[in-house]
Amino acid sequence: MHRATDAPTALSTVMPAEWAPHERTWMAFPPANQTFGAAGSRTLGRARAAWAGVAGTVARHEPVTVVADPADVADARAALGDGITVVAAQLDDAWLRDSGPTFTQGPDGALVAVDWVFNGWGAQSWAAWDHDRHLGRYVADQVGAPVVTSSLVNEGGGFHVDGEGTVLLTDTVQLDPARNPGATRLDVEAEIHARLGTRHAIWLPRGLTRDYDEFGTRGHVDIVAAFAGPGTVLVHQQDDPRHPDHDVSRLIRGVLEDAVDARGRRLRVVGVPAPTVLDDGDGFVDWSYINHYVANGVVVLCAFDDPHDAVAARILGECYPGRTIELVDARDVFAFGGGIHCITQQQPAPARPPRPTMAEGGR
Repeated sequence: MHRATDAPTALSTVMPAEWAPHERTWMAFPPANQTFGAAGSRTLGRARAAWAGVAGTVARHEPVTVVADPADVADARAALGDGITVVAAQLDDAWLRDSGPTFTQGPDGALVAVDWVFNGWGAQSWAAWDHDRHLGRYVADQVGAPVVTSSLVNEGGGFHVDGEGTVLLTDTVQLDPARNPGATRLDVEAEIHARLGTRHAIWLPRGLTRDYDEFGTRGHVDIVAAFAGPGTVLVHQQDDPRHPDHDVSRLIRGVLEDAVDARGRRLRVVGVPAPTVLDDGDGFVDWSYINHYVANGVVVLCAFDDPHDAVAARILGECYPGRTIELVDARDVFAFGGGIHCITQQQPAPARPPRPTMAEGGR
């Protein structure tokens, strides 16, 4: 699965945990397309307002750069306001977590960008990716980061790391025949570990039910489970037996409770109750508090005008001590197929390499 790399640190880069310090957050501005609607439509306006709400919240805590289609730059600047940088590149969609690069760091602490193959979540019939498949390299070029390319079809929402060697993956994403035909777990792990600096994978069997509908991702992990610190993982908890994710969430929790991390520790599994709403009019919801975003000093948490918003805020506040919990209405983001984590991508702050010990030549 390996391809040539532009960076000499290809096999020694490490992806920091999301809660490590950030230099900035990257997002994309929704273009007119089949997902968001035609130019000037009410649905496109709703999408842009929802994305701008997330961007504005993050921007109170760290710099934000938003990629907009050249035709939409003026609209993006008007919607986002002062203090958010807008750059121009042709876009198909606006899920930068998936189409953009994954930022890692080399042994010297310098930034390195991993450019996965992006093929529209498994070459789905409704998706377009002629432009978005180039976003990994485009964003890397914007920050001057060397690029490590991979032949693995993968998206940022399809994995989650703890920064200490452990990665969460999903059978129905990385082993999807429309993504990586013929790949085995061992094949995928070899490539993932080489690119992210991980050494132990925990495989979940599937994602939430709605994610297998026509416009789903076929099981992204970032809506069902997420690390919230070394040895701690949050998991979606659907307590209502009328919802099909009642059984799914218990299956996934069981896998996590039986798992260990890269250091051999049993995981502390923390359930986060799903919103009380079961149906949004189009079917069973996949609304989830797991799809939050951790930025500098803050957790940007999906809100649904639901009694469980406060419950989730309390749980995440306990798991991320010292961070502000900011609730942002995510119903319109979910209506278009994802959540807050799906539309954001962290760029880690430069890291200083560890000081050598006396035995290594330090003085």
